[in-house]
Amino acid sequence: MEHLERCAWVLRGTLVRSAVRRYLPWALAASMLAGSLLKELSPLPESYLSNKRNVLNVYFVKVAWGWTFCLLLPFIALTNYHLTGKAGLVLRRLSTLLVGTAIWYVCTAIFSNIEHYTGSCYQSPALEGERKEHQSKQQCHGEGGFWHGFDISGHSFLLTFCALMIVEEMAVLHEVKTDRNHCLHAAITTLVVALGFLTFIWVWMFLCTAVYFHNLSQKVFGTLFGLLGWYGTYGCWYLKSFSPGLPPQSSSLNLKQDTYKK
Repeated sequence: MEHLERCAWVLRGTLVRSAVRRYLPWALAASMLAGSLLKELSPLPESYLSNKRNVLNVYFVKVAWGWTFCLLLPFIALTNYHLTGKAGLVLRRLSTLLVGTAIWYVCTAIFSNIEHYTGSCYQSPALEGERKEHQSKQQCHGEGGFWHGFDISGHSFLLTFCALMIVEEMAVLHEVKTDRNHCLHAAITTLVVALGFLTFIWVWMFLCTAVYFHNLSQKVFGTLFGLLGWYGTYGCWYLKSFSPGLPPQSSSLNLKQDTYKK
């Protein structure tokens, strides 16, 4: 438990700072552009991480929202109830996960439709021999063809949104004080470590996406959707009274408004 607490202390000191919430969106956007330029001008040699079947991609990134949802659910419930003692407020704050689910679902549906309506089926990855008889991606793949359309990077979108959402919710740790001998302390410490490592995985895989996959425009749109999903909620809507609200903090509304004004 001592090692876990040390790890949680380091992660809290790293991810809970207001500077991280302020500059992480800019850092993600800049790294996406830098990685994309590197991919276009001086591609890196293939590696384990450039293989879509790598462990992090298959078991984490492919289900990124599932991981984020499942870890934020108990974290928000425990920390918010510990600070407020109000079940109604906790349920209201947990609705942020429903909002996040809606954003994930709508955006991925939009991406899929864009790829469908801009795509065509070909006989080979080199886009040779268009097969006009196949009018959908599923039908094309089912017949051994290769579908090519404008494929907005779902990874860029989801990893951006998930990382920023976790960092926003972890801001509540500024206010959380627990007895080290209480089971709540162990639970929150474990969740802090899990969420911290998850955030680093999301950022790392975002960088891998930037340097190995998709073209620049596809990653720009994907990252932009992720940033808009985050800012539209935590930067705008959650500041209003008719919303799930922000994580409970001392003068949270004023602090949040100051953060986005800087």
